[in-house]
Amino acid sequence: MSPQPQAAVGAPLSRVDGRLKVTGQAKYAADHEPHGVVHAVVVDSHIARGRITSIDTRAADAQPGVLKVLHHANAPTLPYGPNPGSLNLPGERLRVFQDDQIRFRGQPVAVVVAATLEAAQHAAGLVEIEYDAEPSVTDLSDAPAPGQPVTYARGDAENALQSAPVRLEMTYRPARNHHNAMELHATVAQWEGDRLTLWDKTQWVQSPRAEIAANFGVPPENIRVISPFVGGAFGNAARAWPHITIAALAARETKRPVKLVLAREQLYSGVGFRPGYEYRVRLGSDRSGRLTAMTHDLRAETSRYETFSERGVLSPGQMLYTTPNVSQTYRTVPLDVNTPTPMRGPGYSTAAFAVESAMDELAHKLSIDPIELRQRNEPENDQASGRPFSTRRLRDCYTTGAREFGWNRRNPKLRSTRDGDWLIGTGMATALYDTLRFPGQARVRLDADGTALVESATSDMGPGTYTSMTQVAADALGLAVRNVTFRLGDTDLPPAPIHGGSLTMASVGSTVQDGCDKLREQAVTLAVEDEGSPLYGASAEDIVVRGGRLHMKDNPARGETYRQLLARNDREYLEALGAYTPGQSRSSMYAYGAVFAEVAVDARLGLVRVRRMLGVFDAGRIISPKLADSQAIGAMVGGIGTALLEHTVTDHRDGRIVNANLADYLVPVNADVTDLKAIYIDGRDDEADPIGVKGLGEVVLVGVAPAIANAVFHATGRRVRDLPITAESLL
Repeated sequence: MSPQPQAAVGAPLSRVDGRLKVTGQAKYAADHEPHGVVHAVVVDSHIARGRITSIDTRAADAQPGVLKVLHHANAPTLPYGPNPGSLNLPGERLRVFQDDQIRFRGQPVAVVVAATLEAAQHAAGLVEIEYDAEPSVTDLSDAPAPGQPVTYARGDAENALQSAPVRLEMTYRPARNHHNAMELHATVAQWEGDRLTLWDKTQWVQSPRAEIAANFGVPPENIRVISPFVGGAFGNAARAWPHITIAALAARETKRPVKLVLAREQLYSGVGFRPGYEYRVRLGSDRSGRLTAMTHDLRAETSRYETFSERGVLSPGQMLYTTPNVSQTYRTVPLDVNTPTPMRGPGYSTAAFAVESAMDELAHKLSIDPIELRQRNEPENDQASGRPFSTRRLRDCYTTGAREFGWNRRNPKLRSTRDGDWLIGTGMATALYDTLRFPGQARVRLDADGTALVESATSDMGPGTYTSMTQVAADALGLAVRNVTFRLGDTDLPPAPIHGGSLTMASVGSTVQDGCDKLREQAVTLAVEDEGSPLYGASAEDIVVRGGRLHMKDNPARGETYRQLLARNDREYLEALGAYTPGQSRSSMYAYGAVFAEVAVDARLGLVRVRRMLGVFDAGRIISPKLADSQAIGAMVGGIGTALLEHTVTDHRDGRIVNANLADYLVPVNADVTDLKAIYIDGRDDEADPIGVKGLGEVVLVGVAPAIANAVFHATGRRVRDLPITAESLL
């Protein structure tokens, strides 16, 4: 007998779709070219608030190749029915070309459709629009926050603060960030009668289907959304944005397939952003560092026409540390801007910057090691709900991280370590993100040639869904990875939840496991009931499948392959539908981490360089170590951007974003990234889901910015509470 094949889950496999991507064969939204496709270019408003008084399209209409210029004065009225299934928010979503009102700078006001992209771009520049501008407010610090805030309280935080031996008060201001994925947002729309096909950049194919169905008043089943590859998104491709409606409208009006690709500049006003915050923290402790009280007062950006409240932004302050008295107030501030949206580590990363910086400030004030301070405040259960933790290996993260990072070599004195002109500092921070799970389905088919096809309408914006699902399926079916194909990104496939929130592996992975288990059991039952099978009459519980072969556990020689079984039974295939619906949990389920950073700060110029970073994570079972490293290292790179570089700059006189391009909106490059490493604490969480995962893609970003900020403080003695940390803030 040949050696038994190695398990796929837990193996550091390369991406199964990697060759398609590096050879250019992977087709993204804008790569689709249906016959007769024409091109659409959106014209944006140049004021932040007011109304359109006139629009002159004569010069644009006269250009060769121009088919149509649509705007509020000639576009048909769309029904815009209610749509709770597309992540829409309280308020009224933007209704393109339905009135003359301007709600933010960059709002779509017209679209030019032409035979070529160049003709559409040229004609778009010829559309003349006049406005009646009104005073606008785009500055969070200058705007009031009306309405009722979201609040949370336990104990008596005010009295506890007044009586606390140690009190601190700080305000942190993380800047607005934009996602800036490599792939531009694009939609190709093609009507065939009353049926519509959309090739779209999306993290959730059901979202544009539901949105377009509601906006046009057509049945959802008449709309097919296809999105096999997504070139990064980080959250801004989860919702169906107005440009998708524009593409569908242009295609219907011109009776031609229409391709619409947003320009890089239009991503800054068209597909959301991580909102800027003012986050005021007051904390009290005894002289040993044990927290007695914390208050959190938050103000965050939102648009006037919708209210975006960031999920999870209050959670770290409620449950991360033992704090008997907590008070929280969260206010959204309506501004004349487009609506924000989740960005990687949404809510939790913003809160972690404030909470973990505040903990570092307390550690310094009391001369307590930052890790020791956190361990002294480690809770026995979830402080907000009182529930026990399903698993919480945060102490292991601290211990492992301190050992591997060399924390014991740290001199706690500020500005104590130099390397020539560079001040060297180290810092750390805690990370957490809740474990989300949602219902879904997956279809599994085993063909007579011994290969399997697994299908689910999930997405892959970069974490490696194709690969990780293939690994789960291969082990569950007892097949080699090369004999399993996973398909995703199509509304014709079994439904799946949104691809985001670190929920895909737990949710879709569990549906894949269930479907493959059912199919394997079908095959085993077929064998034990087949008189011609070597396994006839055996107990199903005594049969295993490895390498595409069913055999007895204690007698591997007694068995047969899938191919032999199906051929003898004249079966072209076996098929099963997997499903997963999470049950009500009795526990608090989170992924955790400890992030360590070493920085160097030029003592004369204030320049900050990250020398090395280490993240240690308690994320349950790791399906694919290679993909996990890709996620963790990528998140550290993103966190470097948040901490040191990324900042959306608005000219508050007219709402213009002045750095709406990759030359002026700074993101990390190779020179900014040196030694990054991730470690994963062993241990699965079987209470979370059938495959024992807790989610990784979000938690790996959460603690990065505060770890860097704390390291900068250690290096320089200068506490910077605004992000990004710039040279100017350190001089």
